[in-house]
Amino acid sequence: MSYAAAAAKGPKQTAEEKRAPAPPQVEPSDSPSTSSLIDVDSDSVRTVPSDFSEQPIQTSTQFERIEHEAEAAEARAEEAAKKAKAAASKAAKDAKAKANKAAGRFEANSDNPVFIGNAVAVVALSAGLGFGAYRKYAAGELSWKVVGAWTGIVGLFALGDYYLSSYLFKNKYPPKK
Repeated sequence: MSYAAAAAKGPKQTAEEKRAPAPPQVEPSDSPSTSSLIDVDSDSVRTVPSDFSEQPIQTSTQFERIEHEAEAAEARAEEAAKKAKAAASKAAKDAKAKANKAAGRFEANSDNPVFIGNAVAVVALSAGLGFGAYRKYAAGELSWKVVGAWTGIVGLFALGDYYLSSYLFKNKYPPKK
């Protein structure tokens, strides 16, 4: 049974009960208060400009806090700049060493037929794919399906080249370090 059904079975409200209660009234007082909460003769009362509440800094404590935060942020920024400079310097040194090591490895293995064969295969495959893609594009036949198919073929070629090169490096033509 719903609340409305249960209420309908009970006694009916009188007209007085149906009316909302009267809002509370403030009782007027005849004697105005002459006591002041602020002693205007004391030194603690100060006047402030009319735009005081709109000022970003209203107290000396706020000023000191903002000044302290600015100094701390500047110190953090200087520390971060030092760390970034050190990291960049280290990364540059590492990259240069890695490049020198790779260049030395290519120079040492310039007579290895596996290195030469891989270089020729990469150049030939890149040139062939570039020329073929341009021809397909010019003919209006280049689509994502064609690109995907040739990407799969290049992947298979790279996988076969990797295993063949690994076999040749281990058994016939070991690289020089």
